[in-house]
Amino acid sequence: MDRPIRVLVAKPGLDGHDRGAKVIARALRDAGMEVIYTGLRQTPEQIVEAAIQEDVDVVAMSILSGAHSHLLPKVVELLKTENVYDEILVIGGGVIPDDDIPELKEKGIAEVFTPGTPTQVTIDFIKSNLKKQA
Repeated sequence: MDRPIRVLVAKPGLDGHDRGAKVIARALRDAGMEVIYTGLRQTPEQIVEAAIQEDVDVVAMSILSGAHSHLLPKVVELLKTENVYDEILVIGGGVIPDDDIPELKEKGIAEVFTPGTPTQVTIDFIKSNLKKQA
């Protein structure tokens, strides 16, 4: 890839806490990626619109509110509707019960990172699983 990996870091839903999102955004930036942070309380529609406008390679969503089973698959569904899902890696993170992770993966979330995951694990996953290749 001739340019830095572009990552949209998003906080879907009504979450009011974004410390984790900011930590991952900084780690990705420090790893040489270009990071666009949407801020708090984004709808799936806003996230997909931003992903398309910014021509991102990755959508990384952080969620703590418990609405992950609805909001994360909704973003995947909208990316598919816009015909860009095949180009964008979608990952999630936050307080997500282990029992919910297989269903999220079935619905198109490539990986889910829970609290305590070293940021390097996320960085390595992104680099190894990009859908767009230059």
